[in-house]
Amino acid sequence: MAEKRERKERRDREQDDREELDERVVDITRVAKVIKGGRRFAFRTVVIVGDNKGRIGIGVGKSRAVPDSIRKGSDRARRRLWKVALSGTTIPHEVFAKHGGAKVLLKPASPGTGVIAAGGVRAVLEAVGVRDVLTKSQGSSNLLNVAMATIEALRSLRSPEELAAMRGKPVDQMRPFWERAARAAAQQGGTTEEAK
Repeated sequence: MAEKRERKERRDREQDDREELDERVVDITRVAKVIKGGRRFAFRTVVIVGDNKGRIGIGVGKSRAVPDSIRKGSDRARRRLWKVALSGTTIPHEVFAKHGGAKVLLKPASPGTGVIAAGGVRAVLEAVGVRDVLTKSQGSSNLLNVAMATIEALRSLRSPEELAAMRGKPVDQMRPFWERAARAAAQQGGTTEEAK
């Protein structure tokens, strides 16, 4: 009896997880396997899953039918979710990554800039919750490799606290300049109010 209750609770939890995760199909490609009687066609889909709060996963599904391949990719992406270090609505520092022939550069941007990216890079960044970033994708335009390179870049990000500990500097020096300026303005506003 207790096992049935636990199974039901687990199923309910999984349904809640499915509802709160943002799922994007980046690429659907027809692939062929050569067999004795000719070619057997299947579909390969690349699915990005994120919670818009700093968690991201990528899954590749392959099946004879498109809906099955999307479901497989989605399940694989949900099983492999990673936490990404974000700095507000942007990334903490510039980062470059390669995967296969694809190269991706991500740069932090001040609030209000938006996501300056296209294709696989945009899908990954929006799913992870980045709202302001500048990007450049070079080399291969293969959507799977571009998405994988973007995820590699995001996984190599370090928080300002981690960078400060590694370099032996104050945390404030590791933050983007607009965050430092906003903190300085807030402190200035606080000191002038105290003086009155």
